[in-house]
Amino acid sequence: MAAAIQFFRGEDEPVVPDIRLTRSRDGRTGQALFVFEEPLALAPETMGDITGMFLVDEEGELVSREVKARFVNGKANAIEATYTWKTNDDFERFMRFAQRYADSHDLGFSGQAEGGDASEDADA
Repeated sequence: MAAAIQFFRGEDEPVVPDIRLTRSRDGRTGQALFVFEEPLALAPETMGDITGMFLVDEEGELVSREVKARFVNGKANAIEATYTWKTNDDFERFMRFAQRYADSHDLGFSGQAEGGDASEDADA
């Protein structure tokens, strides 16, 4: 099973997001900010109520309800979603998803860098 991101259950979002991670100094808590530029989920033919972002892989799914649209000239053109973790186990689970997502979408990925930062390069 390939890792995927969904805004509607069962429908994979084909647009690869820019992902930025931030972590607390002790590394236990943090957030991943996802920015999807012109995602299919905002296309007029698919417009529906987006109730969350679902990160789906072979282990199950991670869910974020922190999802909002970004507007330019009154038109939605991007989705910003934030996934938050509160324990090291949650962070490790997120990183396993991120690795699988990177692998299944042929993206460059760097795990954990010096200083506790982790980042994904979605421009590959």
